[in-house]
Amino acid sequence: MPDTNPDIGAPPPAWKRLRFEAAAAAADEPSLAGYINAAILAHDTLCDALAYHLAEKIGDSTIGTQQVRDILSDACDSHDELVDAAEADMMAVLERDPACRGLLQPFLFFKGFQALQTHRIANVLWREGRETLAFHFQSRGSELFGVDIHPAARIGRGVMLDHATDITIGETTVVGDGCSILQGVTLGGTGKEVGDRHPKIGRGVLVSVGAKVLGNIHVGDEAKVAAGSVVLKDVPAHCTVAGVPAKIVSGPSCCQPARTMDQSLPDAADD
Repeated sequence: MPDTNPDIGAPPPAWKRLRFEAAAAAADEPSLAGYINAAILAHDTLCDALAYHLAEKIGDSTIGTQQVRDILSDACDSHDELVDAAEADMMAVLERDPACRGLLQPFLFFKGFQALQTHRIANVLWREGRETLAFHFQSRGSELFGVDIHPAARIGRGVMLDHATDITIGETTVVGDGCSILQGVTLGGTGKEVGDRHPKIGRGVLVSVGAKVLGNIHVGDEAKVAAGSVVLKDVPAHCTVAGVPAKIVSGPSCCQPARTMDQSLPDAADD
Protein backbone atom coordinates (compact mmCIF):
# COMPACT_ATOMS: atom_id res chain seq x y z
CA MET A 1 0.00 0.00 0.00
CA PRO A 2 1.60 3.32 -1.01
CA ASP A 3 2.43 5.96 1.57
CA THR A 4 1.53 8.83 -0.73
CA ASN A 5 -1.84 10.29 -1.60
CA PRO A 6 -2.37 11.78 -5.06
CA ASP A 7 -5.24 13.99 -3.86
CA ILE A 8 -3.90 17.39 -2.82
CA GLY A 9 -5.22 18.35 0.59
CA ALA A 10 -6.63 14.88 1.27
CA PRO A 11 -5.85 13.21 4.60
CA PRO A 12 -2.99 10.69 4.58
CA PRO A 13 -3.79 7.00 4.09
CA ALA A 14 -4.66 5.06 7.20
CA TRP A 15 -1.44 3.05 7.06
CA LYS A 16 0.74 6.16 6.89
CA ARG A 17 -1.11 7.71 9.80
CA LEU A 18 -0.95 4.49 11.83
CA ARG A 19 2.82 4.29 11.38
CA PHE A 20 3.24 7.93 12.38
CA GLU A 21 1.19 7.39 15.55
CA ALA A 22 3.08 4.17 16.32
CA ALA A 23 6.46 5.88 16.04
CA ALA A 24 5.33 8.69 18.33
CA ALA A 25 3.88 6.25 20.87
CA ALA A 26 7.04 4.14 20.87
CA ALA A 27 9.12 7.23 21.58
CA ASP A 28 6.76 8.38 24.34
CA GLU A 29 6.49 4.99 26.05
CA PRO A 30 9.77 3.04 25.77
CA SER A 31 8.36 0.11 27.75
CA LEU A 32 6.02 -0.61 24.82
CA ALA A 33 8.45 0.29 22.04
CA GLY A 34 9.34 -3.33 21.27
CA TYR A 35 5.69 -4.34 21.10
CA ILE A 36 4.75 -1.41 18.87
CA ASN A 37 7.73 -2.01 16.59
CA ALA A 38 6.92 -5.71 16.21
CA ALA A 39 3.20 -5.09 15.60
CA ILE A 40 3.44 -2.10 13.26
CA LEU A 41 6.76 -0.44 12.52
CA ALA A 42 8.55 -3.61 11.41
CA HIS A 43 6.09 -4.06 8.52
CA ASP A 44 5.82 -2.45 5.12
CA THR A 45 2.05 -2.77 4.64
CA LEU A 46 -1.11 -2.78 6.69
CA CYS A 47 -1.74 -6.32 5.42
CA ASP A 48 1.51 -7.56 6.98
CA ALA A 49 0.98 -5.68 10.22
CA LEU A 50 -2.58 -6.89 10.61
CA ALA A 51 -1.57 -10.49 9.89
CA TYR A 52 1.23 -10.32 12.46
CA HIS A 53 -0.82 -8.67 15.19
CA LEU A 54 -3.88 -10.90 14.87
CA ALA A 55 -1.74 -14.02 14.61
CA GLU A 56 -0.03 -13.16 17.90
CA LYS A 57 -3.46 -13.23 19.51
CA ILE A 58 -5.14 -16.06 17.61
CA GLY A 59 -2.25 -18.53 17.49
CA ASP A 60 -2.45 -21.31 20.08
CA SER A 61 -1.48 -24.93 20.63
CA THR A 62 -3.86 -26.01 17.88
CA ILE A 63 -2.45 -23.77 15.16
CA GLY A 64 0.84 -22.01 15.87
CA THR A 65 1.34 -18.29 15.49
CA GLN A 66 3.44 -18.51 12.32
CA GLN A 67 0.93 -20.78 10.61
CA VAL A 68 -1.92 -18.42 11.49
CA ARG A 69 0.13 -15.50 10.24
CA ASP A 70 0.67 -17.25 6.90
CA ILE A 71 -3.07 -17.92 6.58
CA LEU A 72 -3.91 -14.29 7.35
CA SER A 73 -1.25 -12.92 5.00
CA ASP A 74 -2.41 -15.14 2.16
CA ALA A 75 -6.01 -14.04 2.70
CA CYS A 76 -5.13 -10.33 2.75
CA ASP A 77 -2.84 -10.64 -0.27
CA SER A 78 -5.56 -12.43 -2.24
CA HIS A 79 -8.43 -10.19 -1.14
CA ASP A 80 -7.65 -6.49 -1.30
CA GLU A 81 -11.07 -5.76 0.14
CA LEU A 82 -9.91 -7.06 3.52
CA VAL A 83 -7.34 -4.29 3.87
CA ASP A 84 -9.78 -1.70 2.51
CA ALA A 85 -12.36 -2.81 5.06
CA ALA A 86 -9.83 -2.70 7.90
CA GLU A 87 -8.94 0.89 6.98
CA ALA A 88 -12.62 1.86 6.84
CA ASP A 89 -13.29 0.14 10.18
CA MET A 90 -10.41 1.98 11.88
CA MET A 91 -11.61 5.31 10.53
CA ALA A 92 -15.14 4.54 11.72
CA VAL A 93 -13.88 4.01 15.26
CA LEU A 94 -11.83 7.20 15.14
CA GLU A 95 -14.76 9.25 13.88
CA ARG A 96 -17.42 7.86 16.24
CA ASP A 97 -15.73 6.93 19.52
CA PRO A 98 -14.84 9.95 21.66
CA ALA A 99 -12.48 7.76 23.69
CA CYS A 100 -10.40 7.00 20.58
CA ARG A 101 -7.34 9.26 20.21
CA GLY A 102 -6.12 7.92 16.87
CA LEU A 103 -5.80 4.81 14.75
CA LEU A 104 -3.30 3.20 17.11
CA GLN A 105 -5.93 2.45 19.75
CA PRO A 106 -8.32 0.36 17.62
CA PHE A 107 -5.48 -1.43 15.86
CA LEU A 108 -3.60 -2.44 19.01
CA PHE A 109 -6.15 -2.40 21.80
CA PHE A 110 -9.83 -2.31 20.80
CA LYS A 111 -11.25 -5.81 20.75
CA GLY A 112 -14.22 -4.78 18.64
CA PHE A 113 -11.93 -3.87 15.75
CA GLN A 114 -9.82 -6.99 16.22
CA ALA A 115 -12.87 -9.25 16.46
CA LEU A 116 -14.25 -7.80 13.24
CA GLN A 117 -10.98 -8.33 11.34
CA THR A 118 -10.82 -11.90 12.63
CA HIS A 119 -14.34 -12.45 11.34
CA ARG A 120 -13.45 -11.02 7.93
CA ILE A 121 -10.70 -13.62 7.59
CA ALA A 122 -13.06 -16.38 8.76
CA ASN A 123 -15.63 -15.25 6.19
CA VAL A 124 -13.05 -15.52 3.39
CA LEU A 125 -12.16 -19.03 4.54
CA TRP A 126 -15.85 -19.94 4.69
CA ARG A 127 -16.47 -18.73 1.14
CA GLU A 128 -13.45 -20.73 -0.02
CA GLY A 129 -14.97 -23.92 1.42
CA ARG A 130 -12.56 -24.14 4.38
CA GLU A 131 -15.39 -24.34 6.88
CA THR A 132 -13.56 -26.17 9.66
CA LEU A 133 -10.77 -23.59 9.74
CA ALA A 134 -13.35 -20.79 9.56
CA PHE A 135 -15.09 -22.24 12.62
CA HIS A 136 -11.75 -22.38 14.42
CA PHE A 137 -11.25 -18.67 13.79
CA GLN A 138 -14.79 -17.99 14.99
CA SER A 139 -14.11 -19.95 18.17
CA ARG A 140 -10.85 -18.14 18.86
CA GLY A 141 -12.49 -14.78 18.22
CA SER A 142 -15.25 -15.61 20.68
CA GLU A 143 -12.77 -16.75 23.32
CA LEU A 144 -10.43 -13.78 22.92
CA PHE A 145 -12.74 -10.87 22.22
CA GLY A 146 -16.14 -11.86 23.61
CA VAL A 147 -17.70 -11.51 20.15
CA ASP A 148 -19.34 -14.50 18.45
CA ILE A 149 -19.88 -13.98 14.71
CA HIS A 150 -20.74 -16.94 12.49
CA PRO A 151 -18.21 -17.14 9.62
CA ALA A 152 -20.98 -16.98 7.01
CA ALA A 153 -22.38 -13.66 8.27
CA ARG A 154 -21.81 -10.79 5.85
CA ILE A 155 -20.63 -7.50 7.28
CA GLY A 156 -19.99 -4.32 5.31
CA ARG A 157 -17.21 -1.74 5.54
CA GLY A 158 -16.81 1.05 8.03
CA VAL A 159 -18.49 -0.87 10.85
CA MET A 160 -17.80 -0.21 14.52
CA LEU A 161 -18.32 -2.82 17.24
CA ASP A 162 -18.17 -0.51 20.25
CA HIS A 163 -16.87 -2.14 23.46
CA ALA A 164 -17.88 -5.38 21.72
CA THR A 165 -18.41 -7.66 24.74
CA ASP A 166 -21.27 -10.17 24.31
CA ILE A 167 -22.08 -9.33 20.68
CA THR A 168 -23.61 -12.30 18.84
CA ILE A 169 -24.25 -12.32 15.08
CA GLY A 170 -25.91 -15.30 13.42
CA GLU A 171 -25.13 -17.23 10.26
CA THR A 172 -27.45 -15.57 7.73
CA THR A 173 -27.13 -12.05 9.13
CA VAL A 174 -26.23 -9.22 6.76
CA VAL A 175 -24.90 -5.92 8.14
CA GLY A 176 -24.61 -2.97 5.78
CA ASP A 177 -21.82 -0.44 5.44
CA GLY A 178 -21.30 2.16 8.13
CA CYS A 179 -23.23 0.54 11.00
CA SER A 180 -22.47 0.93 14.69
CA ILE A 181 -23.22 -2.04 16.94
CA LEU A 182 -22.75 -1.74 20.69
CA GLN A 183 -22.05 -4.21 23.48
CA GLY A 184 -24.59 -6.85 24.37
CA VAL A 185 -26.27 -6.85 20.95
CA THR A 186 -27.71 -10.03 19.45
CA LEU A 187 -28.55 -10.33 15.77
CA GLY A 188 -30.09 -13.77 15.98
CA GLY A 189 -32.84 -16.19 15.12
CA THR A 190 -36.14 -16.86 16.86
CA GLY A 191 -35.83 -20.58 17.37
CA LYS A 192 -34.75 -23.74 15.57
CA GLU A 193 -35.81 -22.68 12.09
CA VAL A 194 -33.34 -23.38 9.28
CA GLY A 195 -32.37 -21.48 6.19
CA ASP A 196 -32.39 -17.69 5.97
CA ARG A 197 -33.33 -16.88 9.55
CA HIS A 198 -31.34 -13.87 10.74
CA PRO A 199 -31.69 -10.08 10.45
CA LYS A 200 -30.74 -7.92 7.50
CA ILE A 201 -29.36 -4.63 8.79
CA GLY A 202 -29.26 -1.73 6.34
CA ARG A 203 -26.59 0.94 5.89
CA GLY A 204 -25.72 3.34 8.68
CA VAL A 205 -27.86 1.66 11.35
CA LEU A 206 -27.22 2.17 15.07
CA VAL A 207 -27.99 -0.90 17.19
CA SER A 208 -27.61 0.26 20.75
CA VAL A 209 -26.57 -1.39 24.00
CA GLY A 210 -28.22 -4.72 24.74
CA ALA A 211 -30.64 -4.63 21.81
CA LYS A 212 -31.88 -7.92 20.35
CA VAL A 213 -32.90 -8.08 16.69
CA LEU A 214 -34.38 -11.50 16.02
CA GLY A 215 -35.54 -13.35 12.94
CA ASN A 216 -35.32 -12.82 9.19
CA ILE A 217 -36.42 -9.19 9.39
CA HIS A 218 -35.12 -6.02 7.79
CA VAL A 219 -33.87 -2.92 9.58
CA GLY A 220 -33.85 -0.07 7.09
CA ASP A 221 -31.01 2.32 6.30
CA GLU A 222 -30.06 4.79 9.04
CA ALA A 223 -32.57 3.39 11.51
CA LYS A 224 -31.92 3.49 15.25
CA VAL A 225 -32.60 0.58 17.61
CA ALA A 226 -32.73 1.89 21.17
CA ALA A 227 -30.90 0.31 24.10
CA GLY A 228 -32.49 -2.85 25.48
CA SER A 229 -35.04 -3.18 22.70
CA VAL A 230 -36.28 -6.48 21.31
CA VAL A 231 -37.01 -6.13 17.60
CA LEU A 232 -39.22 -8.78 16.03
CA LYS A 233 -40.63 -6.90 13.01
CA ASP A 234 -39.22 -4.89 10.13
CA VAL A 235 -38.00 -1.38 10.93
CA PRO A 236 -38.50 1.31 8.25
CA ALA A 237 -35.51 3.34 7.11
CA HIS A 238 -34.62 6.45 9.15
CA CYS A 239 -36.93 5.47 12.02
CA THR A 240 -36.22 4.90 15.70
CA VAL A 241 -37.64 1.88 17.52
CA ALA A 242 -37.65 1.20 21.24
CA GLY A 243 -39.20 -1.14 23.76
CA VAL A 244 -40.03 -4.79 24.32
CA PRO A 245 -41.32 -5.59 21.80
CA ALA A 246 -39.90 -2.64 19.88
CA LYS A 247 -42.22 -0.06 18.37
CA ILE A 248 -41.59 3.00 16.22
CA VAL A 249 -41.11 6.07 18.44
CA SER A 250 -39.73 8.49 15.86
CA GLY A 251 -39.19 8.96 12.15
CA PRO A 252 -38.58 9.08 9.43
CA SER A 253 -35.64 11.45 9.78
CA CYS A 254 -32.10 11.67 8.39
CA CYS A 255 -29.97 11.87 11.49
CA GLN A 256 -27.16 9.43 10.57
CA PRO A 257 -27.41 7.66 13.94
CA ALA A 258 -24.47 5.31 13.39
CA ARG A 259 -22.17 8.28 12.83
CA THR A 260 -23.52 10.62 15.48
CA MET A 261 -23.91 7.80 18.03
CA ASP A 262 -26.92 9.68 19.42
CA GLN A 263 -28.75 7.16 21.59
CA SER A 264 -31.33 9.55 22.98
CA LEU A 265 -35.03 9.08 22.34
CA PRO A 266 -37.65 11.68 21.43
CA ASP A 267 -39.89 13.08 24.16
CA ALA A 268 -42.82 11.18 22.68
CA ALA A 269 -41.20 7.95 23.84
CA ASP A 270 -41.86 9.03 27.45
CA ASP A 271 -45.65 9.17 26.99
